[in-house]
Amino acid sequence: MLFMQRLFSEASSQKMAESWSFLDTFEPDFRPLVVIELAKGTRGETIEWFTNRIVDKKTNGGAQLLVKPLVTENGKENIYLVGASHLRLLLGAETVGLVKECNDNSMRTFTYSSRKTFKDFADDNHNFLTVAECQYIIKHELENLRAKDEKMIPGYPQAKLYPGKSIVRRLLTSGILVQIFPLHDREELKKLCHSWYGRVKVGYQPLDEIRCYFGETIALYFGFLEYFTFALIPMAVIGIPYYVFAWEDYDKYVMFATFNLLWSTVILEVWKRICAIMTYRWGTLLMKRQFEEPRPGFHGALGINPVTGREEPVYSSIKRQIRIYLVSLPFVCLCLYFSLYVMMIYFDLEQWALDYHKENESNFSNLMLFVPSIIYAVVIEIMNRIYRYAAEFLTSWENHRLESSYQNHLILKVLVFNFLNCFASLFYIAFVLFDMKLLRQSLATLLITSQILNQFAESVLPYWLQKRHKKRMKKHMSSLKTDTDLSLVEQVNLEKEMGTYFGTFDDYLELFLQFGYVSLFSCVYPLAAVFAVLNNITEIYSDALKMCRVYKRPFAEPTANIGVWQLAFETMSVISVVTNCILIGMSPQVNALFPDSKMDLVLTVALVEHLLLAIKFIMAFVIPDKPREIQLKLAKLEFESLEALKQQQMKLAAESLKE
Repeated sequence: MLFMQRLFSEASSQKMAESWSFLDTFEPDFRPLVVIELAKGTRGETIEWFTNRIVDKKTNGGAQLLVKPLVTENGKENIYLVGASHLRLLLGAETVGLVKECNDNSMRTFTYSSRKTFKDFADDNHNFLTVAECQYIIKHELENLRAKDEKMIPGYPQAKLYPGKSIVRRLLTSGILVQIFPLHDREELKKLCHSWYGRVKVGYQPLDEIRCYFGETIALYFGFLEYFTFALIPMAVIGIPYYVFAWEDYDKYVMFATFNLLWSTVILEVWKRICAIMTYRWGTLLMKRQFEEPRPGFHGALGINPVTGREEPVYSSIKRQIRIYLVSLPFVCLCLYFSLYVMMIYFDLEQWALDYHKENESNFSNLMLFVPSIIYAVVIEIMNRIYRYAAEFLTSWENHRLESSYQNHLILKVLVFNFLNCFASLFYIAFVLFDMKLLRQSLATLLITSQILNQFAESVLPYWLQKRHKKRMKKHMSSLKTDTDLSLVEQVNLEKEMGTYFGTFDDYLELFLQFGYVSLFSCVYPLAAVFAVLNNITEIYSDALKMCRVYKRPFAEPTANIGVWQLAFETMSVISVVTNCILIGMSPQVNALFPDSKMDLVLTVALVEHLLLAIKFIMAFVIPDKPREIQLKLAKLEFESLEALKQQQMKLAAESLKE
């Protein structure tokens, strides 16, 4: 199999080389797609060397892209616009392995030689590739600019290079390159804003348009947010009558909690199917995973990669493990201890508020009962954000070679702390204090307060700051006297000062914690789903506004699923089975059924918990991750690929016999 793939790869590479030989970088209508900002005062020889490498031919180790300087008001050139010819983008699409729809409605990896077989392709149709795909191709080509025989970056002897080293990554770590970001398309953005959040409506989001503009990763997040919101509606509808009519009768919550636990399994399994349908339509379900390069922050002594044979930094895994287990792990444990210490202070405040209420029976004392929970919710959000910075620093210091490894360690650190920080007090109230009334009050206060704080910190405040900056920039630009395209200069200067969107990590984390509030203690506070639905409706609009107006446009990142977050949500649903079963077993009504033996009660609760877990796992096994139609299409494509490899092998064998 590997031999056939190698033969096919060699034949494909030969065709690609022939395509590169006639590629002309000249483009009469230059379309800026990506902005490169160099540090002010960057030396001329460095700029000349870097721009030459960008426009140089692929055969000479260049990217074969188009570059145009953006002249600022002081005449200095530290901002460059990057584009590419239509032909260059098509060849780049083959290089990165984009999957497009064919005329027979099947999805196949795009190749330039078979371009006529793809739907909507025409030599003069420059919209065959989405803008997000074009910018992704340019980013890929820039990141794959590698040093040949250079020992350093010209003009900066301290910025060392070696054969095979990514030039862009070295420029970034050396501080010569400030940032690279994709440029917004004003007309397309205006259309997207109108159809996405421009008017209040009840309906689905334009996920295909979001994908075309921002890429699959962001479109999948908004798809999951929308799906999760709709999935919460049944829980919210059922929870309202339970809240109104059966407040203290916890035995009546058995059916509600059972439905909640089965519901959490079904929605996560159904999401896998919906995700597979979307990513197949978008082509990312079929994209091959590319070989991962070392992350920009990775450092070490120069050595040989045993896989690629290229020179690159090498760092001892033993040293990394020492850093993880002797520094990072103790630090995380210390933070967890501090979180528990703050939690005990919160309970002291709760006791003080309760004593004050007993001494002063008044409306003010009633309000004071909620003050400790509100203060604690604010403190939790502050601690989560401070810890996030510490976790990023520690994970970077651990010096992980791959970005995926870095992300996995960061997510693990953040999830463990956030879970304990947000839910430890609720577990303590439920299973140590046995105070269901306080549990209900604390859960409601923590949920609502965290939602309000997140909306303010993630959307309202950044939007207000961006509006102020935009007004100042427009005044400044209107006073300039320049012959350049003022609208483009204004756009680039506005966008380069906008905040950077660092990915969907925080957005998924917020949904993960919300899922915990809804599922872990559903039998105590059924209204949690109602508040979650209301928050998510506003979240859809505020996140859309944030993506379009507050942050720089992020590069598209092809993805086939929501990654490790699927496992995180599934783990939370398993934990929720245990907590709800124990809570129901602790209720006075259930205890009354076992007046003589508490052991019988414990065994019954354990049996029910095991039964529910068994049902969850059976349902997860029975519900396929991919619909039957998608499975058949994937199997058919794999069969055709194998047949094509066989034909290629036979052709090469016949040619070798002739020789």
